[in-house]
Amino acid sequence: MGRAGYGRRVCALGAAGVLAGTLLVGCGDDGDTGGGARGSTAKTGAGAREQGTQAVRSAYAKTAEEDTARVKLRVQTSAEGASRSAGGQGAVDLDDGDSVMTLTVQGQRIEQRVVDQVLYQKMPKGQTPGGKPWIKIDLGKVAARQGVGDRSMSDPARSAAYAKAITDKDVTEKGTDTINGVKTTHYRVLVDVAKLPGGDTLRRQTGPNLPMDVWLDDEGRMRRQQIDMTLKAQPSAQRSSADASSSQREATVRTVMDFTDFGTEVEADAPPAGQVTDMTGKALEQGEQGKGRS
Repeated sequence: MGRAGYGRRVCALGAAGVLAGTLLVGCGDDGDTGGGARGSTAKTGAGAREQGTQAVRSAYAKTAEEDTARVKLRVQTSAEGASRSAGGQGAVDLDDGDSVMTLTVQGQRIEQRVVDQVLYQKMPKGQTPGGKPWIKIDLGKVAARQGVGDRSMSDPARSAAYAKAITDKDVTEKGTDTINGVKTTHYRVLVDVAKLPGGDTLRRQTGPNLPMDVWLDDEGRMRRQQIDMTLKAQPSAQRSSADASSSQREATVRTVMDFTDFGTEVEADAPPAGQVTDMTGKALEQGEQGKGRS
């Protein structure tokens, strides 16, 4: 696969998976707030770090207490010199992870639903195998095969695994910003990947630490979450063994997720069974191939 093809594939996976069992992805250390207005400067010291750690740890539960929210996401992927972008918006049930999203990947519209831990996607016409408009992937089965568990990372606000993977030394208060008209406090967090569900596998792809930025409102709820990931991928089979040994490919994925309109209505229904092609087996097969290349 060429450079553009690799970047496009990674970008599509990042956008499609954000609310469907993949890590919440976002922004790194460049200080960009993605359109928010910058406020006060960072606070340091042991007391500030301890207070910040408690705020970040409790944010997932406080956000989940709102039951539902509207979500907007942006994904920027760079791989082998090519940059790709994607975005989406919709609504998510913060209690069970069900969601309804409309994604735009390289100008193509994808309708996505997550219902009872099953991902459904309606691809552009002519791109769905089996001649049916929808595909589905059972996220519970995929997560179980990967040793992650069926609920670990699949809903944005209750990813408590993040809270367990940080300590006081991993949290820095960066100041205040206005996000979508709401005053927030910005924290930068360093997550120990080994402490996340499926951490051993993830560590081989991303390295030992995952930088994460979160913006919390005055009630301690998540208003924005950002993470930068550098994903490692094996060279294509077409390359020579000499190339393969010296040039492992990498893709950087930056995703920003905004939460607004808490309490909004979420209607996530599965498409009619006759319109769906089950791709769970293919997803499991690709996962096993990825393990073999690790």
